[in-house]
Amino acid sequence: MSGVKDWTAGAEAIVYQSCPACDARQYFRRSFCCSCGAPDPVEKLAGGEGVIYATSLVCRAATPEARAHIPYNIVLVDAAEGFRMMAHGDNDLLIGDRVTARFVPFAGRLVPYFARTRS
Repeated sequence: MSGVKDWTAGAEAIVYQSCPACDARQYFRRSFCCSCGAPDPVEKLAGGEGVIYATSLVCRAATPEARAHIPYNIVLVDAAEGFRMMAHGDNDLLIGDRVTARFVPFAGRLVPYFARTRS
């Protein structure tokens, strides 16, 4: 793996992996393809576009740092590149909404945050 930096390392980027053997896409970095088992999937930068698959409004903070953000929305996004990821998003997002990512501070970290795409 090439070690491309993404939001988990403080960069304003979303990184996914693509398998050169079967073309499967995966969000969590691994040294193998979860679909076919081939080694060394290729890391790529996502464009930040997607569609809301699911949404859950959090009204009770799991940590003291998150308490300042209540209520906040956790969303599952089907990215345009073909993988699904969990992130934060606007509280009024609905399943099927087209969204675009930006990066915002949350509980001391920079996180992907999705908002409805403007037409």
